[in-house]
Amino acid sequence: MTVADNIGFGLKVRTRHARETNGEIRRRALQLLDFVQLKGLEDRYPSQLSGGQRQRVALARAMAIEPKLLLLDEPFGALDAQVRKELRKWLREIHEKTGHTTVFVTHDQDEALELADRVVVMSQGKIEQVGTPDEVYDRPNSPFVYGFVGESSHLWVNVEDGQIVIQNAASGLKVEGFPERQGLLYFRPHDVLLVSADEEGIDGVIVSSRRAGSRRRVELMIDDGKALVEIEVPADQPELEGAKLRFRPRDWSLFLS
Repeated sequence: MTVADNIGFGLKVRTRHARETNGEIRRRALQLLDFVQLKGLEDRYPSQLSGGQRQRVALARAMAIEPKLLLLDEPFGALDAQVRKELRKWLREIHEKTGHTTVFVTHDQDEALELADRVVVMSQGKIEQVGTPDEVYDRPNSPFVYGFVGESSHLWVNVEDGQIVIQNAASGLKVEGFPERQGLLYFRPHDVLLVSADEEGIDGVIVSSRRAGSRRRVELMIDDGKALVEIEVPADQPELEGAKLRFRPRDWSLFLS
């Protein structure tokens, strides 16, 4: 079928009393084609379209029947990164214009955070957390959510005298009211502060260092090799393998065992 026939398919297969005239179906298809920014492609066939254009046609076809709810299951899964990014922005604009309630399933965390008003994080068929993108990213309620949504590093630590202790040394992170026991410390690699040797912090030995855009990603060996974590430092930071580095997370969460 042509692009126009694809978009009008749902209208054509309605029962006779609910079906509109062919002229009205054509008009509606052209209107939606313009809405999804593909005006002039109504007589093309799927093989003549790019992957991103096909997904726009598929969404227009779903919208033609004026559904109360749109269900999108990994709609951008087979597309390259640049096309996915463009379609995310476009789909968000479409959503704001139409007001359609949409359930969007994705394994791409950036996609979920950019598109959603409300995010539901699931693991093994169970809901882990529900909230706004900011709530889920900034205040994860479990180790799974912290590790799944956005990049993270984690370390096994001990709580002693109201503070987090690593390698029997104070980390500078206070946890008043927590019981003295072992736990997992989670933090974002980009959200750390480099500190001097006379300040409290977490000591590590540089294992590797690589450029990552405007920053440098450093892998550190912590606690005599018992753990490896990644942090981000300024791109001009002269880090060499084997050198020592002390840092302190600025925003973090502790999950007791």
